[in-house]
Amino acid sequence: MDNGATAKKSRKPKSKFGRILTNLLVTLVLGGIYFYLTLPAVNLQNPEFYTFVLTLCVVYILTALVTSGFQVKQNGGFKEYVLFIRSQCLPIGILLVGLMVVFLLGQVISQPIFRASAYRDLLDAPTGDFISDVSQISFDEIPTLDRDSANYLGDRQMGTLSDMVSQFEYSNDSTQINYQGRPVRVAPIAYADLFKWFTNRGNGLPAYVVVDMVTQQATVKRLSEGMKYSFSEPLNRNVMRHLRFNFPTMMFAQPEFEIDENGDPWWIAPRLVKTIGLFGGTDIQGAVLLNAVTGECQYHDEVPAWVDNLYAPALVMQQYDYHGTLVHGFINSLFGQRDVTQTTTGYNYIAMNDDVYMYTGVTSANADQSNLGFLLCNLRTKDTKFYAAPGATEEAARASAEGVVQDLGYNSTFPILLNISGEPTYFIPLKDAANLVKTYAMVNVARYDIVATGATVTATEEQYIRLLGDRGVVVPDALPQTTATGVIEELRSAVLDGNTYYFIRLKGEEVFYSVSAADSNLAVILDVGDNVTIEHTPIDEDRPSEILTGYSVSRK
Repeated sequence: MDNGATAKKSRKPKSKFGRILTNLLVTLVLGGIYFYLTLPAVNLQNPEFYTFVLTLCVVYILTALVTSGFQVKQNGGFKEYVLFIRSQCLPIGILLVGLMVVFLLGQVISQPIFRASAYRDLLDAPTGDFISDVSQISFDEIPTLDRDSANYLGDRQMGTLSDMVSQFEYSNDSTQINYQGRPVRVAPIAYADLFKWFTNRGNGLPAYVVVDMVTQQATVKRLSEGMKYSFSEPLNRNVMRHLRFNFPTMMFAQPEFEIDENGDPWWIAPRLVKTIGLFGGTDIQGAVLLNAVTGECQYHDEVPAWVDNLYAPALVMQQYDYHGTLVHGFINSLFGQRDVTQTTTGYNYIAMNDDVYMYTGVTSANADQSNLGFLLCNLRTKDTKFYAAPGATEEAARASAEGVVQDLGYNSTFPILLNISGEPTYFIPLKDAANLVKTYAMVNVARYDIVATGATVTATEEQYIRLLGDRGVVVPDALPQTTATGVIEELRSAVLDGNTYYFIRLKGEEVFYSVSAADSNLAVILDVGDNVTIEHTPIDEDRPSEILTGYSVSRK
């Protein structure tokens, strides 16, 4: 009995070839599962590839230990394992050591301390002229929402669709683009759970959501044929898995969901390349465009003009930080720090010239409460310019705007930079606890004590320009003027901030014209039935029921 048991325990493959074949099969199976789950690019510039190969080597060695019946002798320890690998797994051991050497050397030669000038030149940011480069953006091009607010509106819109809400959900993965000349956020819907995926995967995802960043309207766009490829797909039609199987050696940045000018859905997968040493100098070189409906994908060295997001804001900011900190070499970035600059902590988007631009501030190495200027970067081409505009940081401007409405408890979004009457201006939507935008603020970059708020963008700009004039910053001649003539049908008054205002509604109109008694003495003696002419700025067509500000009144 004992001899039979001993023979059974020591049973192993009859030949060395059989053991090697078994080792390889186990390694291939486990390696295939690992590859399917982690999807590393088969590329020596990809650190994850080294982890993948290291895992394969370890699996093979462990399997070889088992299939050979290897047992550690008493006090054998680590040395005995090394001797076993040398005798039984020499090629695998050489591969393992070789990869470790390549990885470590690659890390060393890619460090900024050795390649400071190369890192500095990753991004070129010449100085631009703000007034000529950044023209005054029309009100129908100014985004009034941030990502969180847009996602809230998109999710709420899904709840109105009874035929979808039980099967699908809003993905909360929106991308800001320019679509048919308007700034919008687009996001795919997703399967509500694994069971809903199983029952609906044949038809795919039937729609995506578009949120207009100006009008704050969310719309669900239904497709004639559903999207088969998305991140909510758990198997082969998952976006990253489909890309990896078609382009096994390419490294990709995070794919972004976009739609072309025809409304067709796509995934834009920027191709990552390393330009310094083996692992340094991350940059973008073209992109793979994946049709979300058919799965057809093609690499483009130069992407089509409708693509808006090729360079991630975080990558642009990282490259500028290298540019700003290594301007006089690596040693200066640590000691002395002469002319060292860096980006601030946040960013936002601006729509200009049918492209999406990223905005972020630039401050000194000490990251104090003042900005030296700001960057504008085209996220499709990476064309970047620096604009000198000393003034408040974005956080200081946000605090200033929140201070004006502190009694209402509104929270500010990250600012958007605008050109208002030639002045760099922070435009800050303010939202309530439900992520709905309630009012707007404009804060002067150079003088953040100049803060204007209003219920509409138009009203906010009017007040802001008047404040600029009152403080002697600019002459307030930039506002267009028009007139309204008619009979007063309704007249009200109120005291605001110590000034008496008269609110006039003409017969046949829905708007009220606000006239300060300090600006027009005639307003004090007006009465219902009087025929008047009021000079004012043009009405905001998006909100015709809002109270408008008048500039002068004449009585007939």
